[in-house]
Amino acid sequence: MTIKLTRRQVPENKITNTELDGILHDIFAARGIKDQSELDLRLANLLPISSLANTDSAAELILDKIQRNRKILIIADFDADGATACALMLRTLSQLNANVSYIVPNRARHGYGLSQELALEILQLKPELLITVDNGISSFEGIKIAHDHNIQVIVTDHHLPAAELPVADIIINPNLKNETFASKNLCGVGVAFYLACALHKKLQEINWYEQKNLEPLNLTSLLDLVALGTVADVVVLDKNNRILIKAGLGQIRSGKACDGINALFKITGNNPQYALASDLAFKIAPRINAAGRLEDMSIGIECLATNDMAKTLKLAAMLDQINIERRAIEQEMQAEAKQIVNGFHTDDNLPFGLCLYKKSWHEGIVGIVAGRLKDKLHRPTIVFAQSGGKFKGSARSVTKINIRDALESIDKMNPGLIDKFGGHAMAAGLMIAPDNFKDFTKAFDAVIRKELDEADLKGEIMSDGELAENEFTLEFANLLQNISPWGQSFPEPVFDGMFSVIDQRVVGEKHLKMILKPENCQVPLDAIAFNQKPLATSEKPIKMAYRLDVNRWQDNVSLQLIVVHIF
Repeated sequence: MTIKLTRRQVPENKITNTELDGILHDIFAARGIKDQSELDLRLANLLPISSLANTDSAAELILDKIQRNRKILIIADFDADGATACALMLRTLSQLNANVSYIVPNRARHGYGLSQELALEILQLKPELLITVDNGISSFEGIKIAHDHNIQVIVTDHHLPAAELPVADIIINPNLKNETFASKNLCGVGVAFYLACALHKKLQEINWYEQKNLEPLNLTSLLDLVALGTVADVVVLDKNNRILIKAGLGQIRSGKACDGINALFKITGNNPQYALASDLAFKIAPRINAAGRLEDMSIGIECLATNDMAKTLKLAAMLDQINIERRAIEQEMQAEAKQIVNGFHTDDNLPFGLCLYKKSWHEGIVGIVAGRLKDKLHRPTIVFAQSGGKFKGSARSVTKINIRDALESIDKMNPGLIDKFGGHAMAAGLMIAPDNFKDFTKAFDAVIRKELDEADLKGEIMSDGELAENEFTLEFANLLQNISPWGQSFPEPVFDGMFSVIDQRVVGEKHLKMILKPENCQVPLDAIAFNQKPLATSEKPIKMAYRLDVNRWQDNVSLQLIVVHIF
C-alpha cells in the first residue's frame, strides 16, 4: 500500500506570548497551540478538582462509609487504564484505613464492567458501596441488581454514555450530557485521581487527618499511575492530560514511582530516570494489559498497588512472561488476519469498514489485532472472537470516525443487530449474535462509507518538514523529548529529508542499522529502521521520514534517527 508524505500545515498566526521560533514554533503551532500558556504544564495549571461534577458528593459518601467502617468494593476493568485506576483507589483508601477491597471481572466469564454475572457474585461479598473505575456507564443490569439489594454505587468512568444512564447513586464522567468539565478526554484513572483529590479536600475541611492522627494523602505520589493509565488508554492529549503525564513522568524520573512501576522498568531493562511517555506506551503498559488479555488483571493491579519491591519484582516477572505469550498469540492471529485480507485480492476490494472473524481467535487479543490492521489498512476495523455463544468484537478507528457513534448509528438503524456496545471515539467494544455477523459487516461498511472517501483510506505520514544542519544535534533531540509529552492527537515530531546510505547491517535479525548522511549535513548520523529489510545499494539519495532519538547504551549517549518510512 502506497504511503504518501504530507507536510503539516502551520497556521499563519504566530503563537502569542512566546519566544519560540523556527521549527520549534512551527511544531507546536501545527498541533493547535495558539498561546504560550497552553505549553505551561505545571501541576498548578490542572483544571480545578471541583470543576468535575459530582466529585464532592462522591467524596462525602465515601467518607461516610470510612467513618462507619462499611465495606467498600472497587470494581476494576481488565485493561491498563482500569488497573491503574483500581490501584490508585486502593492506595488512597487503604491509607485512610478504609475497609476496602476490589474485584476485577474475568473477560470470558463476566464480560465487561459491572455485568449482571459479576453483580450476582458480588452479592455474596455483602459490600455497602461499589465504586466502579474505568467502567460502569453502560452497566445497567449490574447496577440495578446492586440497587435492588440496597448496595450504593458510585460510577467513575470516561466512556461515552447512552441516552439513558444507569441507576447509580452518583456518576462521575466528564462526558455526561450536561457536564461542563473542560477536558472531555480525561481517562478512567484521571477520573479516579480527581475523586481522590476531592476526598482529600473533604478530609482537610473537617480536620479528619488530625482527628485520626494520620498522614495526609500525598496526591502527587499517585501521578505515576495517572500517567501510565492515561498514556495506555490512548486518549487525546489535551493540555490537562499533558499536565498529568508530565507530572507523572517527573515522579518516575525522580525515583518516586510506586514499587510496581519501578519493577516493570527493571524487568524491561529500562532506566526510569529517562522515562518518556513512549516507554509507558510500548514497554510498561503492554505488560499490564497482557494480564487482562490472557490471565487475570489482578496480577497487574497487585503489582501496582503493593508496597513490597520483592513481591512486585515477582509480579513484574509474571507479567513479562504473560506478555511473551501474548505476543506469540498475536503474531499467529495477525498472520491469519493477513490471509483473510489477502482474500479480497486488491485494496480496492476492501470494505471501508473492515470486520474480521475466525473461530480460533482469542478474545483478549482481538483489540491489538484490530489496531494493527487499522494502522496498516487505514480504515476502521473490528476483529471478532467467540465468547459465550456470542461474537465479541473490538473496534479501532481512524481520526475522522468516532467509532462509538458509528456503532450507535448502526444500532438505531438496525434494532437488534447489536446486543450491546460501548466505548469512545477511537476504540469500542460490542457483542452480536453469530447469525448477525454478515448483516453487521454490511451495515458497518455502509456507515463508514458515508463518512470517508477513497482519499481517506490512503496511508499518510505527516511531517514537520526538513531539519537544518544545526538541528541534527543531541541537544535538540533531548529538548524535543522533554519539552512535552507526545501522544494521541499531539504526535511526536516527524521530519523528512534526502539521505545517502553510507553503511547498513541487520541487527536483531530483522532491524536495519544504518549510517546516513543527510543531503544538507556534512556529518554522518546513526539510524535504525525497525522491521526493515536491507536496502538495494544505490548512489542516489533516498527520501526518508524519521524521528530524532537519544540513544543510550551503557555509558554512551548519542543522537540517533529512528526511520519511520523509506520512500
